[in-house]
Amino acid sequence: MSKTTELFLHLLRFRSITPQDDGALEFIATQLPMFTAVRIDVADTRNLFLYRRFGEGPHLCFAGHVDVVPPGAGWESDPFEPLVKDGMVYARGAQDMKSGVCAAMRALQETQDFKGTLSLMLTSDEEGDATHGTIEILRYLEKEGMLPQMAIVAEPTCEAVFGDALKIGRRGSINGVLELFGVQGHAAYPEKARNTLHLMAPRLARLAGHCFDAGDAHFAPSQLVLTDLRSGMEVTNVSPGYLKLMFNVRNATTTTKENVEAYVNGVMEGLDFTLKLSQGALPFVADATSPIVQALDEAIVKVTGKSPKHSTAGGTSDARFLAQFGIQTVEFGVVNDTIHAPNERTPLKDVQALADVFLHVIEHLKEKQ
Repeated sequence: MSKTTELFLHLLRFRSITPQDDGALEFIATQLPMFTAVRIDVADTRNLFLYRRFGEGPHLCFAGHVDVVPPGAGWESDPFEPLVKDGMVYARGAQDMKSGVCAAMRALQETQDFKGTLSLMLTSDEEGDATHGTIEILRYLEKEGMLPQMAIVAEPTCEAVFGDALKIGRRGSINGVLELFGVQGHAAYPEKARNTLHLMAPRLARLAGHCFDAGDAHFAPSQLVLTDLRSGMEVTNVSPGYLKLMFNVRNATTTTKENVEAYVNGVMEGLDFTLKLSQGALPFVADATSPIVQALDEAIVKVTGKSPKHSTAGGTSDARFLAQFGIQTVEFGVVNDTIHAPNERTPLKDVQALADVFLHVIEHLKEKQ
């Protein structure tokens, strides 16, 4: 059994259901004894920052999380006792994202020289609220003057085969809750009521699927997606006097929360309503000419022979926090096709290839200094 496989299987056995790490972070620290370990635990979240200064030069950080979502039903094997079958490993976290954590660890274990600082940033609260995880580590590092200049978040990013895609940014996420107030009444006397469903019906078409921009080279259009609509009492003879609508906008850098607020207010003008918006994540995009993007592109080609697509698709990740601190951040990991699903799995060869990619990135950056 290779060192990479042995380490990967060990990591998968930790029942690290968010926000617990089940001892995974302590184990990881023992596997990198040449690195200085800093624990930044907050409330029920466990955080670990490992770093090693080789000399003067840039600071490259590998980042990720050890927590996983609950396994759920439908597994054909124990989700925390990894099953190896036909070159595949079946376990919760196999893709998201203990494969990435393992690969980063193996790259750091194999690195004996670098011109700068290498680090590993890990949390147990990415799959949950993410309020006491990566963001708290970054606040600590900022206070200590130790923020990295560049980072790789080892989330699963590939689409069909390993090496076909990396993420150079992410869309933001704006959540909206709209409440509409009318007058409840008897369905037989519609003139005596202000039916909130009737009030909203002609406006839904202006909200559903509305695009705030046309997108650009990096981002798809920022579209308003309706996610929930509730009104009435589940009876046929009462017209409702209250309606609640929820929506989400995955926004590009050209659309802001203020743009969304202005548009929805315009659609609802003249009605008695409230609108609450929250920005769950800000959009970001890395400079395609930055050293980290170029190093990762070159490494993927060397290891896989594929020239990866640059993507910003998908949901949010902790990469959004690193980008907020001015860190050039990219994401690259194994294929993303069974995350959060029963029988989550990934090929062992892809985990080794990911470690090789990370090693090439380190070598590339060292040679460029």
